[in-house]
Amino acid sequence: MLYAMTVRRLKPGTYEDYLNAWELEAPPAGWTRICTVRSVENEDEVVSFGFFDGSMEDLRRSQEQFDYAGQRARVEEFVESTGTDGIFEVTMEMEGRP
Repeated sequence: MLYAMTVRRLKPGTYEDYLNAWELEAPPAGWTRICTVRSVENEDEVVSFGFFDGSMEDLRRSQEQFDYAGQRARVEEFVESTGTDGIFEVTMEMEGRP
């Protein structure tokens, strides 16, 4: 399982525009979960992340098929800065109780 994550600081007042530009109709093949979260302390800080069930080659192919580069380009006008941005291997996973 792979985990993709990008931390962004948005330009003030652009959160809704960012979400509209970032949103997909449905997760592409291989992506089991995709989320965007927003800081409760700074509404302009967002983290977009997703879990991918496949190899790095499969992930890159999926990104090409759903035009990940184009998706990133669409949100850039709303982004002030980008922090952590990468692909990580899931090495431990725990499930909580409801």
